[in-house]
Amino acid sequence: QTGQMLAALLGWAQGTFASKVTVGDGEVEVIREIDGGLETVSLKLPAIVTTDLRLNEPRYASLPNIMKAKKK
Repeated sequence: QTGQMLAALLGWAQGTFASKVTVGDGEVEVIREIDGGLETVSLKLPAIVTTDLRLNEPRYASLPNIMKAKKK
């Protein structure tokens, strides 16, 4: 809801729940999953894009790196 509210306050275009984002010349292409499949939305910049949690794969800290951080 924060992305939609920010876009409304700024008067910018918005793309929500993006599963893939491609930035081109002055616009951004957002692909998002909907009930019937995939939807592609093209937005002129500036724009606010909110993403699906599955867009990024988180990194997990290894035990040696955790121990190094603990010493700092």
